[in-house]
Amino acid sequence: MGMDEKEVINMKINILAGITILLLLASSASASEDYTLGIFGNANEDETINMQDVTYTELIILEYRDETELSDAKHDGMINMQDVTQIELVILGKEKELTIVDSAGRIVTVKKPIERIVVTLREFTHAIVALGAKDRIVGIAGSVSTYNTLLPEVSKLPSIGMEWWDPDIEAILELNPDTVCVIGMSASPIQEKLPDTITVIGMYFFRPETMKEEMEKLGYLLDTEDVADRYLEWHDKYVNAINEKVSEISEENKVKVFLDGGGGISSRGTYLTGTTMHPICVMAGGINIAYMEGSSGYREVETEWILDQKPDVIACMACTGGPGEPGGYDTEDDSGMKACYDEIIELPGFKEGVPAVINDRVFVMPCVYTCGPHYPASLATTAKWFYPDLFEDLNPQAIHQEYLDTFLGIDYNVYEQGVFVYPPFGS
Repeated sequence: MGMDEKEVINMKINILAGITILLLLASSASASEDYTLGIFGNANEDETINMQDVTYTELIILEYRDETELSDAKHDGMINMQDVTQIELVILGKEKELTIVDSAGRIVTVKKPIERIVVTLREFTHAIVALGAKDRIVGIAGSVSTYNTLLPEVSKLPSIGMEWWDPDIEAILELNPDTVCVIGMSASPIQEKLPDTITVIGMYFFRPETMKEEMEKLGYLLDTEDVADRYLEWHDKYVNAINEKVSEISEENKVKVFLDGGGGISSRGTYLTGTTMHPICVMAGGINIAYMEGSSGYREVETEWILDQKPDVIACMACTGGPGEPGGYDTEDDSGMKACYDEIIELPGFKEGVPAVINDRVFVMPCVYTCGPHYPASLATTAKWFYPDLFEDLNPQAIHQEYLDTFLGIDYNVYEQGVFVYPPFGS
């Protein structure tokens, strides 16, 4: 026996009510996530795209939910069943294009599949390789050629110039890419110099606070979501464990840290928000003594000021930004790292007046180890420097090795090769 009109209406209301409750529960669960995945089609604005976004969009069409910034999956100014279809295609990995918000805040529609990539930033290159798409890279910034051991095949590809902020446009065009991957801040200037047939994507991959979203977003762009999921699982296993222990440290018991970025006798550089070192310091439970509300980037401070602040720890990222960078994968010589260390402890008054120097708590890491998708290993190193007793059982080398084995697949033993910390582990 068929239902009358009233029963049909009641059934539909009950179904929609159930769906709404599920969505509210899902929203509550996702509220604990630390990012919103910036892909159009992520209608409920959580950390992924799934069938919840299909349902959410259908509810928007039926006017049971308000439109969100990312609900227009087709990015055509309308919310309709075409958006539902687009989301379903994204879930299946069969979409012909994908509209994202890149790390420069630009709305970019990417034609898929991406097949020929030029990369101007070495950390971006590292991420593409880690997600299993190295065969699609056709050109690199000159700085990537120094990654001989970390990225053995990719480092030999044609160069488009050393300057990641100002690549050789003619060299890029000769490689006939469909996509150019650049540092976020240079995305718009580089896009203006290229034809519309080439898509420019701006991301960073050296900022720990945005690493998860960028890796997941890149997984969608490259159709390697499964690898991105494995990366997120690996990332969270170690970062969450460190966060849990750090959360137990009271503010008054946290170590005061100076993040040394090199310099001279009278002044030293230091790292603030927007860099790699500041978030790593905070995540590892340190107080960055140079940080002030709203401060960002890299700035100089007087050596006398450091003396007055009496930091418990000095952590240095040794980085020249090019060939000859101290430490890393391609050397067994720690003299460059030692030179950075010696320069710090020999600063006037430091041996007598800075607790970090007095108590042998000055540490150095190379840029190539600190920055990139493998940063949970350098975070673990930093946490162990700050709180050796609390993190006695933490093994940064094992974390580093697991990453190289799982995501880069290179024949490399971090226990026997390379220079990643100074003083060496166990010294």
